[in-house]
Amino acid sequence: MSTLFIPSPSGGVGYTGPLPLRGYALCIIAGIVAAVWIGARRSLARGGTQGEVTDIALWAVPFGVVGGRLYHVITDHDLYFGDGRSAINALYVWRGGLGIWGAIALGGVGVWIGAHRKGIRVPPMLDALAPGVLIAQAMGRWGNWFNQELFGRPSTLPWALKIDPQNRPPGYEQYATFQPTFLYESIWVVAAFFFVVWADRRFRLGHGRVMALYVMVYTVGRGWIETLRIDTVEYNHVLGLRLNVWTSIVLFVLAAVYFVVVGRRSPGREAEVYTEDRLAADRALTGDDTSTGASGGDEPATVSAGDPVAGSPPADASKSADPGGGAPATVQSADPVTESPPGGAEPGRTKD
Repeated sequence: MSTLFIPSPSGGVGYTGPLPLRGYALCIIAGIVAAVWIGARRSLARGGTQGEVTDIALWAVPFGVVGGRLYHVITDHDLYFGDGRSAINALYVWRGGLGIWGAIALGGVGVWIGAHRKGIRVPPMLDALAPGVLIAQAMGRWGNWFNQELFGRPSTLPWALKIDPQNRPPGYEQYATFQPTFLYESIWVVAAFFFVVWADRRFRLGHGRVMALYVMVYTVGRGWIETLRIDTVEYNHVLGLRLNVWTSIVLFVLAAVYFVVVGRRSPGREAEVYTEDRLAADRALTGDDTSTGASGGDEPATVSAGDPVAGSPPADASKSADPGGGAPATVQSADPVTESPPGGAEPGRTKD
């Protein structure tokens, strides 16, 4: 064993009095909070309203947790069903075992339900949420560190991960340190977050293309990292590859096709994030049957937050409207999380 290695926690559970604090659960919760926070700021910058992402998260998060657990249980059902197994353990989510693709699939259903109920178009909402999901994944992967699970092949690299004997898989009992695949994926998705936000800002992506780019970038890294892992899964060899490698390949191709086709049909970003029914209802509430725009133009005025992190408009926002009333007033920000370009920059370009 190398004299340099990453230690693993002796236990993944701490206690505050009788209350157990599980490292895995805390990482998942922290990731959810970060994803909602980032998504809310991005939604505001794209024309949304304060509080909408939180409301949608009330649907997306439970659906995502259930979907992630179902994917794990289906693909590793021998851990919970059969001789000497207890099916009730399938409900113990805090012990680990959430499949990202199940979480994304059912979480997306939750987003659809929440967005539909609030009259929000689904593609722009997915585009607002996607980068934050990457940060949630980065945080969630540290839960695998607490549980000493999902590591890679034996390694003597200085950053290899030390695994306790009781957590080593059969056939690897003689090895003490392994590839820290949780760390590799955490680093990869953080880098992917910055790349996706940059691309969104540079090319003003819309119509679900940010979500598609997220899938493409994530699957490239996940496919490679999956080849390093040695944990036994139900479908460990499908035509010579692990199931998750095939899943990554298929999803990458589908996302790439969507990205290209939609980019040709609907270049740029949506002018409006709300459905026509929502806009009509808003006009009825305000007594304005002709336009929601502040200047009386054909399109609603969009005022992005001067400080997207705080969600507050600039002090001089009221001065930015054209008194002629012909075009909607737009105030943009240069926040890297919300990807909005600085005021005065051309679409798709940034100032030095």
